Amino acid sequence: MLRKDRPSVVSVDLYCALIDKAAGKSDESMTETAVIEQEPAFIWVGEGDGRRRIAVRARAGGSPGLIWLGGFNSDMKGTKALALDAWAAEHGRGCVRFDYSGHGESGGAFIDGTIGRWLEESVAVYEQFCRGPQVAIGSSMGGWMALLLAREIARRASDQASLAGLVLIAPAPDFTEQLMWNGFSPEVREEIQTKGVWMRPSQYGDGAPYPITRALIEEGRNHLLLGSAIEVGCPVRILQGAQDPDVPWQHAFALAHRLPAEDVVLTMIQDGDHRLSRVQDIARIIAAVAEIG
Repeated sequence: MLRKDRPSVVSVDLYCALIDKAAGKSDESMTETAVIEQEPAFIWVGEGDGRRRIAVRARAGGSPGLIWLGGFNSDMKGTKALALDAWAAEHGRGCVRFDYSGHGESGGAFIDGTIGRWLEESVAVYEQFCRGPQVAIGSSMGGWMALLLAREIARRASDQASLAGLVLIAPAPDFTEQLMWNGFSPEVREEIQTKGVWMRPSQYGDGAPYPITRALIEEGRNHLLLGSAIEVGCPVRILQGAQDPDVPWQHAFALAHRLPAEDVVLTMIQDGDHRLSRVQDIARIIAAVAEIG
């Protein structure tokens, strides 16, 4: 089902204030729960030389809880993640955020990251911190992680937590192959093949280039989803910006066609970019979470 962009009925006063806070502005009207940032807990994932320390912020609360799955080269302190945590606190809902290894406050080096490595961490956080029904919210690469997490949850059949639904924001399943490797020039491919890494220019954050490794590309092929039907066993809400330069809207359509026909809604935001972090975008994301339960 494709739904055109429409105004949300969710009040965004608190989340507007949170966005101002993220931009360095103060606002005394914000609730105390949104102002005070939790200290992270840490868990260890992996074994031997691959063991790494993962930072997690888990807010206790009612169900369905929220688990945030961030994007490639991002962290759990972004505008969307903070806004969702504030909304969860305001509504007495549980919320779990974490940083993949090589990201944010977690240990490990970004250059060592692969899809399988970050999936292992996502599963470990879910199993250790989530209880009862959960809405998994994935942004960009986090959308891929959410889909892979759903598959892992179905395989493990845990009675401690379950998926109530997925909210996918500019989801990028298979991005290492479809949106990176297939779009790279022969020169970039050659550099990755021969040197094992290419420093990709960035238009986000501080603008510093970041590594794309041969291991990231090759290991990512073990987790490709778009070649067949994707069974997630829960409702799915997809929000996609039509002006997204990183994940084209056609990618979201390809994903929607691989998902079950029932209870899958794709919302196209005509003037939306990749981040979808504007006030109106935050409202749409929260409305999608609230709609699931």
